Amino acid sequence: VQLVESGGDLVQSGGSLRLSCAASGFTFSSYAMSWYRQAPGKERELVATITSAGGSTYYADSVKGRFTISRDNAKNTGYLQMNSLKPEDTAVYYCNCLRATAHLNYWGRGTQVTVSS
Repeated sequence: VQLVESGGDLVQSGGSLRLSCAASGFTFSSYAMSWYRQAPGKERELVATITSAGGSTYYADSVKGRFTISRDNAKNTGYLQMNSLKPEDTAVYYCNCLRATAHLNYWGRGTQVTVSS
């Protein structure tokens, strides 16, 4: 089982980034996928979630209207499009896949996003 995030970078305030999460070793399409983030000295927080088939999404209030979560089950890949980035979005971003009914929960190792003011 593997989740590999990519796309993190240093970007100026107001800029955009697209994070990717490549899944392997399990049936990606059977899992809800989420993006979490953790800033230095802070707890990990949920950013966005998408259901297994992509029919429903959830966003934290802090990113609503700026971030878009999506997935391509044929490619076993999830995405987080981040627009209008702010310095407070600076964090390590983690991909998570959850199949609650089977008590299965997988994490990636994270990708660093840094937004300069």
